[in-house]
Parts: sequence; structure tokens; C-alpha cells
Amino acid sequence: MMVRENASVPRVDPVGAPRLPQPVPGRPADNRASVPRLEAPFEFIDTHCHFWDPGRLSYPWLAGVPSIAGAHTPAVLGAEAGIHMPEQVVFVQAGCDSGFDEALWVEDLARHQPRITAIVAATAIDRGAETVAALEVLCRRPLLRGIRHLIQDQDDPGFCLRPAFVAGVRQLGQVGLSFDLCIRHHQLRSVTELCRLCPETTFVLDHAGKPDVRNAWLDPWRDDIARLAMLENVTCKLSGLIAEADPASWTPGDLGPYVDRILACFGPKRVLFGSDWPVVKIGSSYVGWLDTARNLLSDLSSTDRAAVFCDNARRIYRLNERSRS
Repeated sequence: MMVRENASVPRVDPVGAPRLPQPVPGRPADNRASVPRLEAPFEFIDTHCHFWDPGRLSYPWLAGVPSIAGAHTPAVLGAEAGIHMPEQVVFVQAGCDSGFDEALWVEDLARHQPRITAIVAATAIDRGAETVAALEVLCRRPLLRGIRHLIQDQDDPGFCLRPAFVAGVRQLGQVGLSFDLCIRHHQLRSVTELCRLCPETTFVLDHAGKPDVRNAWLDPWRDDIARLAMLENVTCKLSGLIAEADPASWTPGDLGPYVDRILACFGPKRVLFGSDWPVVKIGSSYVGWLDTARNLLSDLSSTDRAAVFCDNARRIYRLNERSRS
């Protein structure tokens, strides 16, 4: 079934607001690394950036995180990142009521801010013919590179293994789109099976599967992440770990074991840097997290650091492609 570009997209966007740790009362959202140690800019690509403007579109979940609930646009990112702006930005859907309208808005932002070179849009992946119709429309958007349907708040551990969900994810592989996995650590085993069932689809695990950094729990995440990494169609983002830590007291040392495990399991050629801005502001500034990530990867060779910060993003999100139409 063909759908015209200007056809109405079925409203099949997934519903689910992220549950985020609350900022410490009385402290600014970017309470760590307020004086960045980074001095000279370096080339990097941010593979996980959100933009929102509640004055234009609806984001119900933002009511629960007032410290970051205001408009966050490329101009705000530029003001906060300063000379440390990424060379390119991958926008990842941000819980808007309409994933299609959100994608159109970000596409318009990209006309004024050419650093935005890819969009991971939201649409429900488990609605059969409605999903196919939505994908046919979305695939006409020139910056579309992937889809994200939130799994993290599903109570059913087998949710992502339901036949309709698996069929939708397989469809992504057929149309050349990747699938961003937004999950919690206890869902890793079912997601591993999903990735095994969809070998032609490229998966990007957001935020390392959200391990419990706050309580310093490595198990069973440590073994589960290793099983997932055995599948070659899966990559992993070095992102979002601060949101899983204690926003008031985290240290780079708290994150180190998780970063080391990601690198050991996936290798530097399958790990991508992402900021998770502006959610990262719950516990760090943009530059503070960038500085922390650089330090955590300081033992890598220059080639491997370039892979994590740039090269993998270009390959996985196909950033050299100018249009899908």
C-alpha cells in the first residue's frame, strides 16, 4: 500500500514517559563540571540529542522534570556547549504526542542548523498495516535514519517479542532504517532475543541498557550485555549513564566499570558517543559529560577514540547520505 507524502500519518506513536531521577533541590540542573576542563575543541558527533519546545508541541512527561521542562532548541545547546558544539547531531525522539509532527519540526530546525544531520523518529512499531503506512510516509523525510518505540516502561517482559512487534522491527530492516532500543537493564534478555530474530535490522542500544549505576549493581547486567554484544547487528551508545547514577554525588569512577564493560563487549568499533542532552543536565553540564567521556576513554588509541566519537556514528546512522527520497 503506497501512501502519498502529504497523507495523514496514522496516530500510532508509542505512549510512555521516561522516569527520570529528580535534580537535587536547591542545586542547578548542571551541578557537576560547571567549570569545564576541556580547553580546545575537538571533533565529535553527538548521536543522542533531544530538542523540544512545549510552546509548539506537547510533551506531557516534562511536567515531572520541571528543571528541564523549558524549551531546549539548537540555540540553547549552542549557548551551553559554546566552542564544544558537535560537528553533527543525531536527533532522537523526545516523547512528543505526535512523532510525525516532531520529526517535521526537527527537520525545519535542521534547515537553520545544519549540524542536525539525522533523525530517529517515533512511531509505534507493532500496529501491522498502520505501522507500514506510517513508515512509508516517514521514509520520505530526508533526514530519517531510524525509529524508536519505547520499551523501557512495559511491564510485560516479553512485550518486544510479541509477533506484531517483531514483524514491525523486521520491516525496518527491509526499508533501511535502524531501531534504537530504549530499555531498562532487566529487559536485556528479551531484547537480545528480539535482535536475534531480526538479523537484517541494525539495532542501537541507548544508554547501555540503563544499568543501575546509582546502586553500583553490575550483575546481571554484566553478563546480559555480553550476550547482547555477541550479535553483530547490535551497537551501543555511551550515553545516559549520568541519569542512571546519583545526580548529587556521582563521580567518573562510578561510571568507569560500565564503560569498561561496554568497550570490552562491543569493542570500540561498535560504541557511539551520545550526550542525552538535555536530560544529562539533571546531573551534569553538556561539556562536563563530554569531558568525563573523553577521560573515561583516554586509554584508547587515537584511532579507537575517533571511532567512538565520530566514525561509528557516520557509519551506523549513514550521515553521509543526504536524502532518503
